[in-house]
Amino acid sequence: MNIKYYLLFILLSISVLSACTKDEDAEQAPVVKMKIEDSPINGRVNEKIAFLAFNVNNKVYDEEWKLDGEVTSTGSSYDFTPLKAGIYNVEYTATNSSGSFNYKYVVNVGIPTVPSNPGSNNYVTKVFEYLPAPGQFTNKSIGTLEGAKSLEGKEGIVSLGAWGGYIVLGFDHTVINENQKDDIVIYGNAQANWAEPGVVWVMQDENGNGKPDDTWYELKGSEFGNEGYIRDYEVTYTKPATGGNVLWKDNKGKTGVVTIAGTSQAFPSWITGNEYTLKGALLPSSHINPQTPTYITSKPFEFGYADNKVGGDNIDIANAIDKDGKVVHLAGIDFIKIQTGIQADLGWLGELSTEIIGVADLNLAK
Repeated sequence: MNIKYYLLFILLSISVLSACTKDEDAEQAPVVKMKIEDSPINGRVNEKIAFLAFNVNNKVYDEEWKLDGEVTSTGSSYDFTPLKAGIYNVEYTATNSSGSFNYKYVVNVGIPTVPSNPGSNNYVTKVFEYLPAPGQFTNKSIGTLEGAKSLEGKEGIVSLGAWGGYIVLGFDHTVINENQKDDIVIYGNAQANWAEPGVVWVMQDENGNGKPDDTWYELKGSEFGNEGYIRDYEVTYTKPATGGNVLWKDNKGKTGVVTIAGTSQAFPSWITGNEYTLKGALLPSSHINPQTPTYITSKPFEFGYADNKVGGDNIDIANAIDKDGKVVHLAGIDFIKIQTGIQADLGWLGELSTEIIGVADLNLAK
């Protein structure tokens, strides 16, 4: 063979082999091995899960991690630290011109709980917030923050004022939602023909930070859905210049007054500004009978409210509902909010105001 043709043959062969090698490289899709291969994964709030993808065939490809559809990383690793309980979807994709590799995880993050122990207190142990509505006791001993704190770890007494006034309390442990049992008892000062029902809300510490900054769930009582019951109700109270009666207006176009004898200032002294708005659920005033002014009665509702029945009110966490009125299954709760539920001016008796003497976990109550 002529030496020139031989060299040309060699060069062509090298060229073809090189082209074939490049084609083979380009035609190979990503081959990936995941560090974590299990799914679903059980995670914990504020604890990191380190995801990692290994490149098995050393090919070039683009990588992408998504959390619930949102891109969170474009490298081979992704560190996921859930900030609250829930079900999360984590997806990894490796892609080049020849194909792709995909891997999906479901991460179940449970609600953080604080187990009770022999030293746990059956009563609530901390007042997180206290904001009463105007009332005859507001700014007086049982209508102050000091009065609210009398409930910490024991029985005391606090008044929530007219409609919407509330208190937020916390336990030193998670109150477990026992199956087909009442879980919490709320002590008030109700009498046989005199109830001042308060709406009850509960919260799980979903983010595990020890603060009531997650989602409130109303506990569905006997009046839910009845005539006169209103969700997403709001009332704005206006401060009087020299004390006395306090005017209010609601988000339904109605106005009224909280009757205050004399010139006593019933507008909370720690509120800055001349008005404030309270929000919540309004209960019917249908059980109030004002026909005999000297003997006005307010009969208790069937179940589900604070300061409603003589001797205290047993509350079931299983009655929790979301903002749409749908049942929510809570394993337990860490915080409770109680709010005066009825807007009623009773003349010489003043406003109808929920009073709380104590709140306790029935599972630990002695």
